[in-house]
Amino acid sequence: MNAAADIHEAAHGLVVSHPGILGGKPVFRGTRLPVVTLFEYLADGLTLDYFLETFPSVQRQQATEVLRYGLERIEHELAA
Repeated sequence: MNAAADIHEAAHGLVVSHPGILGGKPVFRGTRLPVVTLFEYLADGLTLDYFLETFPSVQRQQATEVLRYGLERIEHELAA
């Protein structure tokens, strides 16, 4: 079994999924932090700054690029 073949990337490589890390949930590259946590914090009315203070392993650029990527995907889907 090829471990590299099990790794999937999204958001220009900022997000990865591997069955051996949290059962394959998408996480920020280089962490074990699920990307969904960022969206949950924001949806609950918490700030990006608070998220970054709580999870210092995620860089501001990573978080903002993931948010931009999400917006790009929405715009692309609606344009199709």
